[in-house]
Amino acid sequence: MRLLPWPAGVPGAEKPAASRRLAREGRPGSPMRRTIFYVSDGTGITAETIGHSVLTQFDSVEFDTYRIPFVDGEDKARAATVRIRTAYAQSGARPIVVNTIMDKKLSDIVAESGALMLDVFAPFLGPLEAELGTMRSPRVGKAHGLTDFTEYEARINATNYALSHDDGIDVNYGDADVILVGVSRVGKTPTCLYMALHYGVRAANYPLTEEDLERLELPRRLLPYRARLYGLTIEPQRLAQVRQARRPGSQYAEIRQCRWELEQADKLFRRDAIPVQNTTHTSIEEIASKILAELGIEKHMF
Repeated sequence: MRLLPWPAGVPGAEKPAASRRLAREGRPGSPMRRTIFYVSDGTGITAETIGHSVLTQFDSVEFDTYRIPFVDGEDKARAATVRIRTAYAQSGARPIVVNTIMDKKLSDIVAESGALMLDVFAPFLGPLEAELGTMRSPRVGKAHGLTDFTEYEARINATNYALSHDDGIDVNYGDADVILVGVSRVGKTPTCLYMALHYGVRAANYPLTEEDLERLELPRRLLPYRARLYGLTIEPQRLAQVRQARRPGSQYAEIRQCRWELEQADKLFRRDAIPVQNTTHTSIEEIASKILAELGIEKHMF
């Protein structure tokens, strides 16, 4: 990461110090606001993912974020520079750029905007070149391109598997890496799809029915795969909120029904020693990572 000096002629550079300070700090009693640009010669996914992880550490600051992808030529780099400069002129605060452009010439053009340039790859490339004894061969979009068709096909197959084994549609779980179990609307489907798309994991899910919960027994079709089961739960109030949006005014969405289903599911998980995770305040990314770790599934993000 590098901090560049403010260049002459950048809009707003002539602003009085008091004016610039007010822009940085905001009005008295209001949170600080800053503008973030994720700039990339590819999709911008890497820049945005890393940038978001870092920005969440600053609770007292509000960020306005923008993505500028596919900056793979000088004209596009200059257009990005103008946009970033304009943001400064409008807000009065120095923009921050999270940059994953591999071409140094293009990065230097964007740096002319006067923004704080956070080059994501810079801290790693120099030491790696020295350690490996070879220079990098930068290529636009390599991080998210189709560099390995076998891995890509594995993700597509896993996604199709998750869709065909969603909510008990197909109960043939012989090829499943993991089977998520829980009451309706606790996050089973999006978690399965995330693991399939990012890790190539064949993930199925089974919704516990009222009959399952009343009997407090795992369905027979799940018994042969007990070692692959993983439970998801959620706080009753949040479940009721999610269900209310889906079926307003129904018994399905009543807090009493939600609380009963979750209590019964928890008893079932404890009785059968099924690992369980509460999804109320946890992102899908974290849920997936914990599942893979706890079940010992050695898969890596593509």
